[in-house]
Amino acid sequence: MMRQLALIGALAIASAHVTAQTHAGYPIQTSPATGGGGTVQQSDTNAYSLPQGNLSMTRRLDFSVGNSFFRNPWVEAPASTDARDGLGPLFNTNSCQGCHIKDGRGHPPGVDEPPVSLFLRLAVPADPERDAEILRKHGFKPAPVYGSQLQTAALPAAKPEADLIIEWTPVKETLADGTVVELRKPVYRIENPNYGPLPDDLMVSPRVAPQMIGLGLLEAIPIADLEALADPYDKDNNGITGRLNQVWDLASKQTLPGRFGWKAAEPDVHQQSMGAFAGDMGLTSSIKPTTDCTPEQNCERFTHGGEPEVSDKVANFVTFYAKSLAVPARRNLESESVQQGARLFNEAGCASCHTPRHQTGEVADRPDLSNQTIWPYTDLLLHDMGPALADGRDEFLANGNEWRTPPLWGIGLAQVVNPQAGFLHDGRARTLEEAVLWHGGEAQAAADHYHQMSSEDRTALIDFLNSL
Repeated sequence: MMRQLALIGALAIASAHVTAQTHAGYPIQTSPATGGGGTVQQSDTNAYSLPQGNLSMTRRLDFSVGNSFFRNPWVEAPASTDARDGLGPLFNTNSCQGCHIKDGRGHPPGVDEPPVSLFLRLAVPADPERDAEILRKHGFKPAPVYGSQLQTAALPAAKPEADLIIEWTPVKETLADGTVVELRKPVYRIENPNYGPLPDDLMVSPRVAPQMIGLGLLEAIPIADLEALADPYDKDNNGITGRLNQVWDLASKQTLPGRFGWKAAEPDVHQQSMGAFAGDMGLTSSIKPTTDCTPEQNCERFTHGGEPEVSDKVANFVTFYAKSLAVPARRNLESESVQQGARLFNEAGCASCHTPRHQTGEVADRPDLSNQTIWPYTDLLLHDMGPALADGRDEFLANGNEWRTPPLWGIGLAQVVNPQAGFLHDGRARTLEEAVLWHGGEAQAAADHYHQMSSEDRTALIDFLNSL
């Protein structure tokens, strides 16, 4: 423990005294303290599972309690473990850890493997006038009978909604030097629906569980800073038109900027977490008093685990845990290949969406999150990623081609934490190179730049990403 604290202190000092460097108009990170003073020195399978390094000892107890509710399975009610009962009756997994494997990324299911850490969002086309209230509060129109999420698991006395089948189509990409990279394109099928036929106009959006690190730091970035990065009309003529989503906040009952989720459809970590309880595990909470069960599925016949099933106390512990997972330190910063890759990252324009550096604001009762210089490599804005990655499903202001820029910090450890982890919103990319090559739309110029690189430069860019 003392060695860990000493390393954390050294990182904080390095972060405070480093001289800022830039290249091609964007910052270059020269300190390993990616998560500011809370950065931790961990690069093994537990790299995503430590508390903020600057978290006080008393708050670490709260972190541990939240971890227990995040990690342990929830069960059917009634049960002797009444603090964790009420699961289902329809769900995707029975624990938060079931999707966020070791607090990391999920993956598409393998052969004969259930789709635990990947699910499908569901929707049908909406009429802007007739469905205005639904769109204002939900951002989309849920499917009749099947709701907003396909739930492929159920309690023994219930039937899952359906089976999710994924088939892969190979796609060959030839780079400028003749190198051929084989990508894979997913094709999704829903089979054996148990609650009647699926709508003919059903729209689906695959989502793989993202990593959990640094969420509290991302929430602490002042909204004014994100607004300053937004350029919806591309006034600087660089082909990048990032914009903030505007979403319904359940606590304040008003529209606020969104920054969490694959389409930035959630305003904060708490609402994101309670949404996962409701959609992924069928558990109610104060701000999400209903689950994704519809009247046609008759879920009321099952015993609930309390009203709400996730008490406010438990909900707050889980949210605290989710906001307190530390970011691991950068590695191999002195490598010439990594340094060259950082320069190429900026030259290719990757940093125009994956904004390298932010400064957090003041967070009440959270000095560990306050006034930190962090390197998440995201602008948290929506960007058109082109037709190859489009899901065709709107969510609040996000259209069917748009996705929120995912943070890149810790990405080099994703497959150390979970060897099966996939990249991009649906986990289709098995490697970071595949993820780069799928980029289109506003990122097409950056992908084209990668196509033209020499083998040595491509290796350097991937080395840089792996160092994050």
